[in-house]
Amino acid sequence: MADISPISSLAERVTENVERVIIGKRREVELALIALLCQGHLLIEDVPGVGKTMLARSIARSIGCTFRRLQFTPDMLPSDVTGVSVFNQKTREFEFRPGPIMAQIVLADEINRATPKTQSALLEAMEERQITVDGITYSLERPFLVLATQNPIEYEGTFPLPEAQIDRFMMRISLGYPSASDEMHILESQREHHPVQDIDQVVSVEELLAAQDAAKGVYVDDLIKEYIVSLANASRSHPDVYLGASPRGSLALFKGTRAYAALQGRTYVIPDDVKALLETTFAHRMIISPSARIKNVDARVVVEEIAASVPVPGARVKAR
Repeated sequence: MADISPISSLAERVTENVERVIIGKRREVELALIALLCQGHLLIEDVPGVGKTMLARSIARSIGCTFRRLQFTPDMLPSDVTGVSVFNQKTREFEFRPGPIMAQIVLADEINRATPKTQSALLEAMEERQITVDGITYSLERPFLVLATQNPIEYEGTFPLPEAQIDRFMMRISLGYPSASDEMHILESQREHHPVQDIDQVVSVEELLAAQDAAKGVYVDDLIKEYIVSLANASRSHPDVYLGASPRGSLALFKGTRAYAALQGRTYVIPDDVKALLETTFAHRMIISPSARIKNVDARVVVEEIAASVPVPGARVKAR
């Protein structure tokens, strides 16, 4: 039986630490933790001022990993992300000066403000955990996680992420506005200074790696795997969908359910775990057809229809 104690211990400490800054958003914090446990990248998409950047910073400061922040702008170059080779006149050789992507946790703030050429500098790093500069490949240190933020409302001076890059994000989450009581709490907590300044490291790299390995041991029955594949196929054949979830999306849902089950204290995955992560792993990967967009059909609504239409696997009867 899988030992999920490393996950429980890590989740409790990180969640409690992050909630000192991000108030009233426990589910969103847990979803971010799931991405971290699955070595997946996270896209935080929401309107300005709801705490997207603070969530990413709080998670980074809670974990004992190297952290770099990239503020994306239209004039940013790919070399500003990956690094550049500089000629040393003393040694008469080129020396590689690593860019911020060489950190273990990278906050890509307002990622859709960079040009497609600069955005593409992240593709190899996100998928293969390596970068190539001037024909030389450099491996990225484990763990490696990209936390990206973007504003879906203001499109002035932005460059929408290509589908190939969106697909590399394991999950997309939104924080939403806080409740009235939570907003009162936020005002009180920032009366003297921002609480993110009080965030300390509560997890070591070794503990994080142990938790990531523990998540791989959570049991997933073949019926659950068939359920995930059926959901993916349903997204591809839905009449309102031009492009459905990719196999990478199925894999993201598969990995995510193991971490989610562990956070619930279970060593096995149930269909409810799949449903809980279906929207965050599938919706951003789906392209709605032009005819459906005219009718204001949203990917989230399509995901709900898919979840309602695909039969949930029943209990397996054991042969006597």
